Amino acid sequence: MAFLSLQTLPLLPTTHRNQVIPRKCRAQERVVSCSSSSSMPQNPSLSPSSNGFCRRRVLILLGLSSSLPLVLPSPGCHAEEEPKMASFLDEINAYTYMYPLELPAEKLVLKWVESRKPERYSSAAPLSPDARLRIVSERIDIIDNLILSVSIGPPNFEILKSTDKKAWAAKDVADAVLADKSALRVTSAQRKAESSVLDAHSDSIDGEPYWYYEYLVRKSPTKSALESNLYRHYVASTYERDGFFYTLNASTLSKQWDQMGPVLEKTVASFRLLPSTESYVPPYKDPWRFW
Repeated sequence: MAFLSLQTLPLLPTTHRNQVIPRKCRAQERVVSCSSSSSMPQNPSLSPSSNGFCRRRVLILLGLSSSLPLVLPSPGCHAEEEPKMASFLDEINAYTYMYPLELPAEKLVLKWVESRKPERYSSAAPLSPDARLRIVSERIDIIDNLILSVSIGPPNFEILKSTDKKAWAAKDVADAVLADKSALRVTSAQRKAESSVLDAHSDSIDGEPYWYYEYLVRKSPTKSALESNLYRHYVASTYERDGFFYTLNASTLSKQWDQMGPVLEKTVASFRLLPSTESYVPPYKDPWRFW
């Protein structure tokens, strides 16, 4: 290794040193503090040994600064990585959404299983005894307790008093969907005890309303939910077409919400109904068919 003579490296003026060493990361700020410290007076009478000692420190720190971010990255210097997403398309029911594959910031790779492949409304699994609301597709990650499901069902006009969908409040749409989601015939008070809406709002996309809502379900279907206060935390998006509600539900356990909630919200926000094609089967078509 060749060594440079300190005599050939004169001390740079203060203004030049600040330009060479920008104040962006903490490691670089420490370099600047050595080269232009207020505790060291700018005096030509300083002893050569003092100036030489500081120059040696500057050279050592400058040599390390290029590799330092690889060893100890500064949070202020690197943007958080976005989750890696994939697109899901159901041509039978004409909708799409994005779902997460990997969360680099969490060093987490999700392992999805398609528990229900897309199928027509007439043959889909009912969610209630009256079979109004049915799951037309579903995918799950068992390890991380994640569920993504799309359900279709007619609006509940016992809750929605108007037939004009643009007049529907997001909270009423959420209550209408959840009323038909219960697997048992229960009263309104019992439904509210089982699930509760935390937030609801609507947005207009291409001139059509989408309703978004967040809610808790206190009856968790997972065996790991032993605590009485451990619920499933949901976010959902609902759209009305051809007289039926199309709803994407995304959920995880409440204790995992801080980690998984933001990416599930991205998934729900990406939910869109698509123009119908030859593959599209409206929910009202051939209701007697089960294949």
